[in-house]
Amino acid sequence: MGETWTILRVIQWTSEYFVRKGIDQPRANAEVLLAHVLHMERLELYLHYDKPLTSQELSLYREMVRRRGRREPTQYITGRQEFWSLELEVTPAVLIPRPETELLVEKALEILKDRPARLLDLGTGSGAVAVALAHENPGLRVVASDRSWPALQVARRNAWRHGLQQRVFPVAMDLFSALKSHRPFFDGILSNPPYVGEREFPHLPPEIRDYEPAGALRGGGLEGTDIIRRILREAPPFLKPGGFLLLEIGYGQEELLERETAQNPHFQDHRFWRDYAGIPRILQATKTER
Repeated sequence: MGETWTILRVIQWTSEYFVRKGIDQPRANAEVLLAHVLHMERLELYLHYDKPLTSQELSLYREMVRRRGRREPTQYITGRQEFWSLELEVTPAVLIPRPETELLVEKALEILKDRPARLLDLGTGSGAVAVALAHENPGLRVVASDRSWPALQVARRNAWRHGLQQRVFPVAMDLFSALKSHRPFFDGILSNPPYVGEREFPHLPPEIRDYEPAGALRGGGLEGTDIIRRILREAPPFLKPGGFLLLEIGYGQEELLERETAQNPHFQDHRFWRDYAGIPRILQATKTER
């Protein structure tokens, strides 16, 4: 980059570079990375569009642009992602929280109606769901479990970041493995489990396929429903009577899971909720009262 690179010129050059690299939303990516380097909000960039960058700022920005050009997600480069209007830390140890997962939080809050409760967030990753729930409802205590120790450390830091360390409890376990006795501990169990099928995985965008943790993506089997089915089978003993199960599912999985859920004698009813794109995204099941 030359000698007099102003904010506006840098954004224009980077946007064109990202277009050539096939990056979605090239200008937004350029703005997010530059705002991160300059410790500004994106709007501030245009309030100072004629400000020249220092050589140090240019050097740091150039390296970030190079990484993004290799299709590394912007969130891993900046180490941040917003979820439920909360800023969260993200690292390559965790999936990047996505807007459709906010529906999991929304439905849990609707069911609870501000009541105090004890919840289990299976496969918590960054802790996004657990932190959002505890932040929204001060009566909630959330066990945030994951089999990945590095992921749990991110979740722990996000709980501390929002002052929720007394109500969000990271626990290392693979699904229900650390719960030794089959007692109905929880008012609700939530999970955004791995649900990408083996036939789908090779066709994911490189930002996802090559950078996000495969163990948090691949759900087992051609259709990616193996882990979801395990949760449906194993969750009921840990739910209180009338307790709820909320699972995020993938595109096309509603039909695969409908019969199995309906035939599970431990659930008295179930339904699917669609996301804002009209895709069945959340499976809700209610444990029998008896």
